[in-house]
Amino acid sequence: MSVYVVDASVAAQWFLEEASSNAAVRLLKDGHWLHAPDFLLIEIDSVISKRIRRKEISEKEGRRVRTAFRQFPIQCHNFLSLLDPAYEIAISTSQAIYDCLYVALAAQLDAPMVTADRRLYAGLANGPFARYLLWVQDIT
Repeated sequence: MSVYVVDASVAAQWFLEEASSNAAVRLLKDGHWLHAPDFLLIEIDSVISKRIRRKEISEKEGRRVRTAFRQFPIQCHNFLSLLDPAYEIAISTSQAIYDCLYVALAAQLDAPMVTADRRLYAGLANGPFARYLLWVQDIT
C-alpha cells in the first residue's frame, strides 16, 4: 500500500478538468491510502465556489462535486494538531501556512505530499522538505 498526502491542487482535479487531471486520478486506484488535513474540505469548497462565480460550472454541478468529494477515501487529520509544525515550516520556507499544513502532515506520516501547485513545489524543491514532495504527474 502506498501512502500519500494530497493537497487541494490535486484533489480538485478529480472533478475539475485541468492539465494534470489524468495523473491526479491515478491516486484513486486501489492500493493508495490518501491523507489530508481536514481543512481540505474548506479548500475544495473554495475552489468550487470560485468556479461557480466565474461561470465555469453551474451551481448544480458544484453541489454534485461537493457531495461526491465527501465520498472519496481520504483520511482527514485535525489541522490543529499540525498547526505548530506547519507554522515553523512556513516561517523557515516562506510558504503559506495553509500549504505547510500538508507538508507538516507529510512529515508526520513520513509520506510524500502530492501537489500540482507549481509555486509550492518550486518553493520547497531545493530545501529540507523536498523529500516529502511529489509532483502530481510523477505518480505511478
